[in-house]
Amino acid sequence: MRALIIVLFFVLSQNITAQMQSYSLEDVIKIAQKQSPDAQIAKHNLVRNYWSYRTYKRSLLPQLDFVGIIPNVNRAYENYTNPDGSQSYVGQRYIAYSGELQIKKTIGYTGGSVFLSSGLQKVDNYYDTSATSNYLSTPLNIGISQPLFNYNPYKWSKKIEPLKYDESQRIYIETVETVSLSAVSYYFRLLKAQMTLSIKKLNVQNYDTLYKLAKGRYSLGKIEENDLLQLELKSLQSQSAQEMAKLNYDNALVKFKSFLRLPLSEDIILKDPKPQDFFIVDKQKALDMAIKNSSEILQHNLKLLMANSELDRAKKANGFNADLYAVFGFTQNADNLNAAYQDPKDQQKVSLGLKIPIYDWGQREGQVIMAESNLEIVKNTVEQQLVDFKQRIYLEVVKFNMQQNQLYIAAKSDTIAMRAFDITKYKYYNSGKISVTDLNIAQVSNDQARISYINALETYWNSYYNLRKSTLYDFYNDKLIEVDFDELLDR
Repeated sequence: MRALIIVLFFVLSQNITAQMQSYSLEDVIKIAQKQSPDAQIAKHNLVRNYWSYRTYKRSLLPQLDFVGIIPNVNRAYENYTNPDGSQSYVGQRYIAYSGELQIKKTIGYTGGSVFLSSGLQKVDNYYDTSATSNYLSTPLNIGISQPLFNYNPYKWSKKIEPLKYDESQRIYIETVETVSLSAVSYYFRLLKAQMTLSIKKLNVQNYDTLYKLAKGRYSLGKIEENDLLQLELKSLQSQSAQEMAKLNYDNALVKFKSFLRLPLSEDIILKDPKPQDFFIVDKQKALDMAIKNSSEILQHNLKLLMANSELDRAKKANGFNADLYAVFGFTQNADNLNAAYQDPKDQQKVSLGLKIPIYDWGQREGQVIMAESNLEIVKNTVEQQLVDFKQRIYLEVVKFNMQQNQLYIAAKSDTIAMRAFDITKYKYYNSGKISVTDLNIAQVSNDQARISYINALETYWNSYYNLRKSTLYDFYNDKLIEVDFDELLDR
């Protein structure tokens, strides 16, 4: 409460006639989460990751394509093999057309694909005095292309891509909490600059009064010249300190407005921040929430999945592989379009390609050993990172839980220092029995206690939002920190 009184005193003493815009810490955090540069960047990163995930999902859906050549004109001499095996060059003049409509669907589980197609081809041959046309139709073809024993990227993508998108959502929430931490920093930086300026202004007034009082006492021979000179010096130093405090305040104010994207012309006053009702966070619950919600845990799982994927790739890349390709359908050719679709003939195409490694000088074995070693490295790294993660959460909880006592000590110290300074100043005013040195010490202690209390408040809020960021849990309201991503992405 006293911090707010000091800030209000400063505002009134500046004779500010413009309408003040008052901001609480909660106001600043809400504005920062909505319109600060970091918040906007976080949103666009989420949008990018969202569309990356949608692209992956759509790649598994049936794809409809049309492939055609309209037309292919050829008028040239080309090599021709005669019936007796000799070669000659024959002039050709034709125009060819082709078109095919195909529906293709990837089979993620097997890594193959099935397709359904329908196509038509036409060629117009031109001679010196005549021309002929021929059509080739494929009314319906059903086919499959299936790798056998090969590395299946779709199987691993099905595991990895959803985790990556889930990670991006958690990173967004963590980034918003990081924005809250930045807002706390900017808020308290301005508040301390604002309070320091008000303190320095009060000091100027106090030492001006004390110096005038000392001059009267000196003229009556009640104090030594040295005491008078010390007060004169403190009066001058307080004026210099006030100017530096004003410069620091202006600098903090500009940065505060820039961070929140507020108009530079807007007059601002900050409300005195208060802690929420004190509560103790259970260490095990905080750890459970962090493991359940943190993006770091998903990153560990992703690292393990990717390392296992690379091991699977290394084992199958140079091993026994086979590719099956089969097409079943109908076809017909004729000199006119209608006839090309009458009484179609069935057709089949089946091929099985094999790759059988015989000897590769240990290349495949080496690649597998490297992939296995990499997997073990990842496992050990993830295990250590998990241990470090748990310890960090534990320390964050301990730090937050101790803030209640730290704030109590800071507030009590502030009250004691203020009371001590008031008593010292009163004694100096009325009896002059207090030395200037004791007065200066009391004043410095009073100023430091005021700033220390604000520092304690800042530490409290920093600790609170750090814990929220690490666990994605609102312990004050006892609920998960949630975001309506559908609404966010629709904006």
